[in-house]
Amino acid sequence: MGRRLKCCSLLMAGLFAGGIVVGSAHAEMLDVEKDELKLGFIKLTDMAPLAIAYEKGYFEDEGLFVTLEPQANWKVLLDRVITGELDGAHMLAGQPLAASIGFGTKAHIVTPFSMDLNGNGITVSNAVWEMMKPNIPLNADGRPQHPIKADTLKPVIDKYRAQGKPFNLGMVFPVSTHNYELRYWLASGGINPGYYSPGDVSGQIKADALLSVTPPPQMPSTLEAGTIDGYCVGEPWNQAAVFKGIGVPVITDYEIWKNNPEKVFGLTKEFTEKYPNTTVALTKALIRAAMWLDENNNANRPEAVEILSRSDYVGADAEVIANSMTGTFEYEKGDRREVPDFNVFFRHFATYPYYSDAIWYLTQMRRWGQIPSGKDDAWYAETARSVYLPDIYLKAAKMLVEEGKARKEEFPWQTDGYKPATSDFIDGVTYDGRHPNAYIGSLKIGLKDDQRIEGADVVGG
Repeated sequence: MGRRLKCCSLLMAGLFAGGIVVGSAHAEMLDVEKDELKLGFIKLTDMAPLAIAYEKGYFEDEGLFVTLEPQANWKVLLDRVITGELDGAHMLAGQPLAASIGFGTKAHIVTPFSMDLNGNGITVSNAVWEMMKPNIPLNADGRPQHPIKADTLKPVIDKYRAQGKPFNLGMVFPVSTHNYELRYWLASGGINPGYYSPGDVSGQIKADALLSVTPPPQMPSTLEAGTIDGYCVGEPWNQAAVFKGIGVPVITDYEIWKNNPEKVFGLTKEFTEKYPNTTVALTKALIRAAMWLDENNNANRPEAVEILSRSDYVGADAEVIANSMTGTFEYEKGDRREVPDFNVFFRHFATYPYYSDAIWYLTQMRRWGQIPSGKDDAWYAETARSVYLPDIYLKAAKMLVEEGKARKEEFPWQTDGYKPATSDFIDGVTYDGRHPNAYIGSLKIGLKDDQRIEGADVVGG
C-alpha cells in the first residue's frame, strides 16, 4: 500500500507541475517535512483511528505514506518511538507522562491528540464471580445491579488471605490507564492495590491484591490457566472471556470514571520540533478518522469492526469486537446491556488533549508511589503542559474547518485546557485538575502530602 500511495503522490506532483488544479484541499496541502512514516500500535480496538486514517486515505490526503506496524507490548512500542524506529504510536495515556518525568525510562514524549474515551473493563474468573455474586444486589429482573463495586470483591480477597492464597490480578503496564482504573476501583472498595517505591517497582508493597503485567492478547489464556484471578484490559479481551466462557466482566471503566481519557498518539518532542508540518498533518488525519468513527450515531461502526477484525489490525473475531464497538457490552453470558458510550472516538471533545486529563494520571502516579515524593500544584500544571500539546491540535482542527472537512462547533476553541470539576467517579469523589493536591488528599487510600514509602512502610506527613 505504501508503494502505491507514493506512486499516487508522484502522479499528483506531476499534475501540479503541469498546472492542473486537483482541488482546494490539495492546493493547500501542508508541505510535510517527512512523508514516509512508520507508526506503531497494540492490537486493541482503540487503535481504530490509525486503521481508519489509513484505510480511508486520510493519511494520503495529507501527503503522508504510512506503514502501520503492530508491536509486541507497550514497552517495546515506547522504546521504538524513543529510538526513532517508529515515528509515532498508539500509546497508553500514562506513557508520555511517565517517560517525561523519568519513571521507567527517561524521554520527552508528547501528544497532540487523544485517541478515545472509555473502552476498558475489569474481568474476573468464573470461580471468583461465583464467590462475588452473593454480595451483589439484584435488579427486579434478577440481573446484578450495576455498577458493581469493589466492596463485593473484598470478602473474596479476605477469604483468599485467610487461606494463605494470593489474589492475583493482571493489568497491561505499570503506567497504563488500566493499572490506575483497576487500582481506583479496588481502593474505592477498601482494597489496597499496593505501592511502588524507588527500590521496589513491583507495585505490591502493602497490597491486598497483587497486580502484575500481562500483555492484552494473553489476558484470557492467562486467566483460563489460573495464573491470575482477574484482569483489567481494553477490548476485545474482556468480551473474549465471555465468548470463551472463562470469565465475567464485572465493570467497565465508563462506570469507574465516566468518559475517562484512554489512549493518546505519542511522538518524541524532537519529532514535533523537527517535523512540525508533518505533526499537524498526522493530527489532521487522525481527527478525520475519529470523526468518521462516531459520525451519524456510530453508523460506520460495523464497517470499522470488519476492518479491525483483519489480522493486520486487531485480528479478533468480528463478533467479539462488535460486542463493544456497536454500543453494547456483555457482562455475564447473555447479560448484554446498552452502553452507547463504551467506545467514544470524537464526541464529547474526545480527541482534544486536556491538561486536566494529564494531571489526573499524574495524581495517580503520586498516589501509588510512582512519583515518590510530594509535588506542588504548579509542578503538575507544568508537567501537563510539557507533554500535552493542544496548540498543535487546534491548528489541525482550524485547517480542517477551513477545508470544509469539519464544523467549527465540533472543537473546544475557548477551553483553557481544564475540564470542569467532576464527581463522575464510582466513589463520588470530586476531581478538579486545577487543585491536584487537594484531590489526592481527599482519597482514602494512597500517599498524601509528603508521605513516602520506606521499605514496606508508609512514612512522613
